[in-house]
Amino acid sequence: MDAQQALTQLGGIADSRALRRMVTHRKIKNAVRAGEITRLSRGRYTLPVVDEAWQAAARVNGVVSHLSAAMLWGLKVKSPPALPTVTVPRGRKLSPQRGAGVDVHYAGVAAEEASARITSVPRTVIDCARALPFDAALAVADSALRQGKVTRTQLLAAAEASPRSGRSKAVRVAREADRRAANPFESVLRAIALDRGVRLEPQLRCHEFICADLGSNDLRLALEAESWAYHGDRQPFDNDVRRYTTLTLERWIVLRFLWNDVMHRQQEVGDIIVAVAEWCAEIRQFERRAS
Repeated sequence: MDAQQALTQLGGIADSRALRRMVTHRKIKNAVRAGEITRLSRGRYTLPVVDEAWQAAARVNGVVSHLSAAMLWGLKVKSPPALPTVTVPRGRKLSPQRGAGVDVHYAGVAAEEASARITSVPRTVIDCARALPFDAALAVADSALRQGKVTRTQLLAAAEASPRSGRSKAVRVAREADRRAANPFESVLRAIALDRGVRLEPQLRCHEFICADLGSNDLRLALEAESWAYHGDRQPFDNDVRRYTTLTLERWIVLRFLWNDVMHRQQEVGDIIVAVAEWCAEIRQFERRAS
């Protein structure tokens, strides 16, 4: 794995400590030198698309928006945008040359946003919710809540006041967003479950000393988002093995999912979650009848 791939898995922005759990210091230095990743500040890195977004906004006289704005605000994303994303005021015409290599959206732009050259955090989250698939939008919204850059009340108000096109999507994201999700990996996994009708709680306390990434007390089902970002050392791995053994003794079912599967094999992941959730429900129903 190279530094750019690691940074993508970490949500597109990360500090050096998190990045070095996945790649060596030399790989990080070489990636910066090659322009594959960008150093935002001391010990903090992001992907080049962030710098490209500022340049694109200036070129088309617009504002950085959507996923590009999310990353500039320091929010974690499921995956970085393929192109810098910029919003320009409705009615403005761009020549093909000026708009080349830019994902351009046309919408109203507030005066303060035009001055700052970037959409506000609440608008950024709602723009993403209206334009992106549910899982990618939920990752942005969870991150905004987790970092305290927006409140649930602000999100709901912004969603309900958004344009009719995409409003229902925005309201759903605002209602489902949860600050307890630790990262985009967990957000996307939760979104897959929600899309299949399985509601799971982030950072669920399953045992006196054990919290699952996602879980249900009623089903006694725990989901773990397994990442090298956490298992970079032997001790976290050993701790997890002991945790899973303890949960099994307590009659919990533990499902462990890999990053690549959650991001790229969502149909299969969803099928597994539904099948095991139904199985857990049958087991709990049998236990209640037997007691």
